[in-house]
Amino acid sequence: MDTVIALSSLVARGSVGLRAVGAALARLGHDTIELPTVLLSSHLGYARVAGTPIAPETLTAMIDALDANGWLGAADAVLTGYLPTPDHVEVAASLVLSARRYKPNLPLFCDPVLGDLPDGLYVPESVAHAVRDRLVPLATHLKPNAFELGFLAGHRVRTPAEAAEAARALGRVAVLVSSVPATGDALANVLVTEDQAAAASVPYDAAAPHGTGDLLTALFAGHLLGSAPATLSDAAGRAVAGVARALAVSRGTDELLLSDPEPWHAAAPLPFTSLAGSGP
Repeated sequence: MDTVIALSSLVARGSVGLRAVGAALARLGHDTIELPTVLLSSHLGYARVAGTPIAPETLTAMIDALDANGWLGAADAVLTGYLPTPDHVEVAASLVLSARRYKPNLPLFCDPVLGDLPDGLYVPESVAHAVRDRLVPLATHLKPNAFELGFLAGHRVRTPAEAAEAARALGRVAVLVSSVPATGDALANVLVTEDQAAAASVPYDAAAPHGTGDLLTALFAGHLLGSAPATLSDAAGRAVAGVARALAVSRGTDELLLSDPEPWHAAAPLPFTSLAGSGP
C-alpha cells in the first residue's frame, strides 16, 4: 500500500474531485491524505451550488502539521486536481517541493482542471497560467484533456497526432491525454512518453457524468504505485478501462456510482496502439 497526498475539490454530494480520487485509490489498495481546496455542495454543473474555497493559509498550516507528525515524508506520491486561485497553485507546488526533500523522485500526478471544449477555460486565466508555469514543470505525470493540453503546450489539439506533438513538447515522464477527437463517433486517450505515443479509443458519451477526469487520473496513478507497479502502457490501459466500466455501471444516473460493488477498478486493460510516425 502506498500513500498519496491529494489536493482537489471536496463535494458533499457526488463523485468528483477528492471523492473520486479517494474511491479509486482505496479500491486499488492505497491510502490517501486528502487536502480539500474548496468545499462545495456538489459540482458546479447543478442549478444551485453552495460552498467556499479553503484558505491557502489553512492548507499550508495543515501541511505543516502533517510534516511535523512525520506523514509528509512518508508520502509516496502527490496528486493535484482543482485549484481555485493562483495561491492554491502555489500551495500545491510548495507541497511537492517539501515532500521531495524526503523523496527527491516523488511523483506528481497533475490533473490540470482548467477547462474543456466547447466553452474553453472555466477557471480564471491567472489560475491557468499559474498551473502552466508553476505546477506543470514539477509534474512527472500529467493528465490533461485535449483542450487543456492545447492551452498548456500552445498547440491546437484536434487529432491524436497533434496530441502527441503537443504532449511531447511538455517534456514530462508521461502525459495521458483524454477527450481527443478520433475517427467516427469516438474519443481517443493518448499516452505520450519519451519514446512512444499510443492511443486507445472509447465511444463518445454525451451523457457521461462529471468526474471522469478525476477518476482517470487516480486510476492511472494507482496502477503505477505499489510494490508491483504496472508499466505506463498497462496502467493507462487499465485506467481507461476502469473509467469505461464505471460509466457503464453509472448509465442513466447524474453521478458516477463509485460505491457500486461492480469491480470497475479491475477492468482488463484496453490496448494502446502506437501512432504512426510518433517516435521522438
